[in-house]
Amino acid sequence: MYTVKEVSELSNVTIKTLHHYHKIGLLMPREITEAGYRLYGMEELERLQHILFYKELDFPLEQIKQLLEDQPGRAEILSGQRELLLGRINRLERLVHTLDKSIQHTREGKAMNTKDMFQGFQSKEEWKEALAEQSRHIQENYGYDMLEENRVDPAEMNEQAAEAVRFMNGMAQGLKDGVKYDDGQIRQLIASHLEVLKKHGHDTGPDAFAAQARFFLQDDFHRNMLESQQTGLSYYLCTAAEAFAQNA
Repeated sequence: MYTVKEVSELSNVTIKTLHHYHKIGLLMPREITEAGYRLYGMEELERLQHILFYKELDFPLEQIKQLLEDQPGRAEILSGQRELLLGRINRLERLVHTLDKSIQHTREGKAMNTKDMFQGFQSKEEWKEALAEQSRHIQENYGYDMLEENRVDPAEMNEQAAEAVRFMNGMAQGLKDGVKYDDGQIRQLIASHLEVLKKHGHDTGPDAFAAQARFFLQDDFHRNMLESQQTGLSYYLCTAAEAFAQNA
């Protein structure tokens, strides 16, 4: 039998967390002594191991509790967790491969194929993780849930992201080359971008696009995101979008 302190030392789980698991019925002690000490046996240690595997896979505690109730066999639970972890490893390997290719292209000063830039971002969960910071900002400041379940389609997100990268790279290059914001090259780039958005079901007109560009300029998160790509890009995009709308 192990005390809660010994279990904490074995598992690197804090005593406070073990108490919480007890409180919510996720991990019950084998017995509680008359003096109030929690004692755990091997069966409880095995259950704690299952809990920690699921936590590594980012399962919420309520779901972990349900999974452990639905799958009483230890071998079945471990086999299922192994498959989940292998799936995550495969996705991470694809992401590492994409990172390596991105680093290589950056060092060589070459533009990367936009489809290659998003290899590995295939699931809703991965896209939600990638957009978590932006989603949190939008939710806290504007009350809009951009990651609501029915709004996250991995295939569509991949295509939209590739188009956004293509467009923003073109705008950044135009700014870097000193192309005037209302030059025909920039107008054509914007027109092409709006046409692609329309094909994906986002019929964004010139005025709506200009309003979006103004929002990017005024909002700290999005302005900083653009400025980190190219100094002055948020201002350049806004001015170009407004000129495009006026001439439309």
